Amino acid sequence: MKALTDIIRRPIITEKGVQIKDLQRTLVFEVAPQATKPEIKRAVEAMFNVKVEQVRTVLLPGKFRRRGLKGGYRADWKKAYVRLKPGEKMVEYLEPA
Repeated sequence: MKALTDIIRRPIITEKGVQIKDLQRTLVFEVAPQATKPEIKRAVEAMFNVKVEQVRTVLLPGKFRRRGLKGGYRADWKKAYVRLKPGEKMVEYLEPA
């Protein structure tokens, strides 16, 4: 079995990610490109002790970036939208200080 941190790399904390979290009860994560939906579901349930209703994934191509005269592409990456079941407590990434 893969480690949980090998499957879920980091939460996506952006304006859009926080809005989706608040309005649709959906968490957004960057995940390993080879991770499957059942693996992502098990990892989120184990890490945050919640029940997952649905997992949607999207493969995103790396952006073109320049460094002086040289140009190249960043690595492709995978994003997962994880919707929690009704009645589950929403996960908080950061606690206010």
